[in-house]
This record gives sequence, C-alpha cells and structure tokens, in this order.
Amino acid sequence: MKTGQSARAVAYPRESTLEGHHLKVSVSSSNAPKYKKVYEDLLSAIRTGAFQPGDRLPSEAELGKHYNTSRITVAKAVNELQQKGLVSRRAGSGTHVVAPAVSSGHVFGLLIPDLGRTEIFEPICHGMMQSPLSKPHSLLWGHSMGEAAQQEKEAEHLCHQYVTQKVSGVFFAPLEFTPAKDAVNNRIVAAFDRAGIKVVLLDRCYAPYPMRSKYDLVGIDNRRAGFLVTQHLLRHDVKRVAFIARPLSASTVMARIAGYREALIAHGLTLGQDLVCRGDPDDLDFLRKMMRNCKPDALVCANDFTAARVMAGLTKMSIRVPEEMRIVGIDDVKYASLLPVPLTTQHQNCADIGETAMATMLQRLEKPDLPTRDVLLQTHTVVRNSCGIHLSRARVN
Repeated sequence: MKTGQSARAVAYPRESTLEGHHLKVSVSSSNAPKYKKVYEDLLSAIRTGAFQPGDRLPSEAELGKHYNTSRITVAKAVNELQQKGLVSRRAGSGTHVVAPAVSSGHVFGLLIPDLGRTEIFEPICHGMMQSPLSKPHSLLWGHSMGEAAQQEKEAEHLCHQYVTQKVSGVFFAPLEFTPAKDAVNNRIVAAFDRAGIKVVLLDRCYAPYPMRSKYDLVGIDNRRAGFLVTQHLLRHDVKRVAFIARPLSASTVMARIAGYREALIAHGLTLGQDLVCRGDPDDLDFLRKMMRNCKPDALVCANDFTAARVMAGLTKMSIRVPEEMRIVGIDDVKYASLLPVPLTTQHQNCADIGETAMATMLQRLEKPDLPTRDVLLQTHTVVRNSCGIHLSRARVN
C-alpha cells in the first residue's frame, strides 16, 4: 500500500515548472532515506492522478532544489519509479509518466484527528498497510495537531480534500474531547454521503452509546473489555471499585462503563456501589473529591492514558499503588508496562483492527447493500503489578 499525507499539498507542474500539480507530502519516518520521501511523493501523485499519463515530471534539478537534496538522491527516486514501469526517461525530453493515473486498486482516505496523539492508531494504520488485501490500493492520510477548535476545523478540511480527490472510501475515527465534536462528526459523514464515499468507522462510533450510526465499525468489544477488567479486580480481594473517565469521551467509554456495571451486578454488588466519576485525571482536586466521596479500594480507568495520569496524581497525594489503591486500564499501549508501577490492562490487537478494517471496507465496496456491521475484536487481560494480585497471593501463602 502506498501512503501519502493529504493534509498538506505542494504545487507541481505538467511540464518542468513547479506549478499545476498537487503532490501529497509523504509521511515517511524521519529515519527513512531522503530519496524515499521523493519517491513516495511522486508515486502518490501518479497514483492519484495529479500526474497524468504523458505528463513530464519536474527536472531533477528542480526536484533537488524543492527537496533541498542532491540530484543523485532525486535520480535514485526516479530510477525506482522507472524500475516499476511508472515513468520513462528519454534523453533530451525528460521523464514522463507512463502508468495509468489511477491504479487498478482504490484510493482510500484516513481521517483520524487523534493520529499522533494516542498510541493505538499508528499500529492500526500499520496493520492496514501490512494486510495482503491492501497491496493494490493507496492510502492517503493526515492529522491535526492544534487545540480543540483547530482540530475540528482541520478534520473538516481534510474531509473536503478527500471529497475533492474522489477517494473510494474513508476510514474515520470520530472526534472526541472537543466541545463541538457531535456537530462536526455529523457534518463530516454527511459530506461523504453526498459524495457517495463509503465510510468505515475505526475504534468508535460518533453516535451516543448505545445508539449506532449506519456505518460499519471495526474496533474491540468495549463492553466486554470493561466487564473483564473489572471482574479481574473483584476476584482478588476488592470490595469498592470506582470507574474514572474524562468528560466528552467517545462512546467506547460508555460501553466500557456498561461492562463495568455488569461486572458489579454479576458479583452481587448493589447499585450504591456504582461509582462512575468523570473528571480531569490531572486535577488533584478531582482525585481528592473522588477518593473522599467514593472511598474506593480499586480504580478502573477508561483507558491507559487516564490510568497513567491517575497513578501520577495518587503518587503526589502519597497514596501507594497497589498497596493502598489498585488500578487497571484498558488498551495496553506501549508505555503501560513502563509506568512506575506496571499497569494491568486489557490488551487490544491494533494491527488486527487495521487489517480487519481494510477487509471490511473492500467488502462494503463490493456489496454496498450489506447490513451495517459491528466487527468487534476480543481483548485479553494482561496482569501486571498495579492490580495488586501479587499482594493477594502473598496473603494467601
């Protein structure tokens, strides 16, 4: 799968001047060879039709100046295009496109405002690109890095870019944590509907739980994840379990709360022990109030990010984890095992989510009349020290 970033555009020519074409700026790793960036940008332009068959590419001198690199580096990128049969080089007339403007596969857009902010979406994208099903297809992506209002604006801008580019489908992870997220999410999917562009939701739906939109969704079984991680605590000397979530969280968090509540009921606890608390995990006043009002001996956090921030807050309050407070999370991001007290959490296989999302999109394109589907992957509990299970075992022994 070829990738390019569609959040930024650079003007390129039909002849050898730097005007007239739109070349997607690649998202190659900073460690990737410089020629690879030039190659991926040119390849993306050819695949999406920015360079048409017969168009002359900018000269090696112009490309070298634009990328601030040597002509040798540019020549290496162009040679790779030639080896793939996408361009021809003729002495005296330059380099011309010979491949079709659009490959036999599809061009898909990736609209993930949280890309680069949270750890789950990068491996999801990697899973898409590594899928054998993705080989004939191209993937364009971009992400916003501003504050809430800017994030909403950039998400809509990227949506309109994909509409203009007439992509075949979009993988969309709806906005969360922003004040106008509901209105913006609805405007985005409405724009794709009007353009006839298929949408597959990643990780979450934008409709409030337990309602569902009309679009396919690929993620984890969040309700079951909430149940399993809460059940794990209740099976190990825990009596009062609180649930902590940030305000304006996505519908996935409500599903996790539902699973948490079902675990309480399954263990015979009363509704009075339903201790769902919403607030900023970095706010010590919120944490103190939660501790005072709920008097928990364990905390289920909506995700690992929240768990890490709560753990840091408890340390500032001189509350020891897990001796005085047990904590679990959900997601199993990379740093979960590296926290001061390694975090017990529900592991989700993000690469499998990406691969499944690609399969779901291709099925939707092939059979547009399929019923709306929730494709929910299972999770499993990864036990580390934060849940205090080793303390329970020590007491037994």
